[in-house]
Amino acid sequence: MKKQISHIIFNIVMAIAVTMFFSCKNNFKDVQQVGVLQNEPIGIADTINLKYTDSFQLRANLISPRMLDFSNRSFAFSEFPKGIELHVYDDNGNVSKIFADYAITYDETDLIDLRGNVILATHNKDSLFAPQMYFDQKTEWVFTNENVRLRSEGTDITGRGFDSDKNFDVWEMLETSGEVEIEN
Repeated sequence: MKKQISHIIFNIVMAIAVTMFFSCKNNFKDVQQVGVLQNEPIGIADTINLKYTDSFQLRANLISPRMLDFSNRSFAFSEFPKGIELHVYDDNGNVSKIFADYAITYDETDLIDLRGNVILATHNKDSLFAPQMYFDQKTEWVFTNENVRLRSEGTDITGRGFDSDKNFDVWEMLETSGEVEIEN
């Protein structure tokens, strides 16, 4: 009888162990799948045209062929793998445009990281070229620490580092060199 009870207990323990083993394996697969889903965007948008307004006035317009929404991350962001065209409007309705091959917008900081063949074309017909640039949506400020080239009527200068207000009225470039036309 004692042997029979120990045999029954042994079978019960084995059944529980085997069940736990297989359930752990299934849970591990589920955990792996959750990890994959967390690395995927929560949303994908094609051909987007986002308009930002403030007090019923158009402030910016972001146009892109594709957006990946990663707002499911602890530091939420949106990725624009096929580039963007960003129109920034001043108080008088003048528009400056920024083009980039790739961009990321960070929700928490309102910072747009623009990368690859970045071009800033102002309403004054000035053009700035850089490999990477940032646009701070809160302060409406453009800046970079990369090499830049500024072209405008009578001016073609290069430098390292640049920052400016959105109207391109107040700007600074470091380590400059190039040609500047001066009227007498």
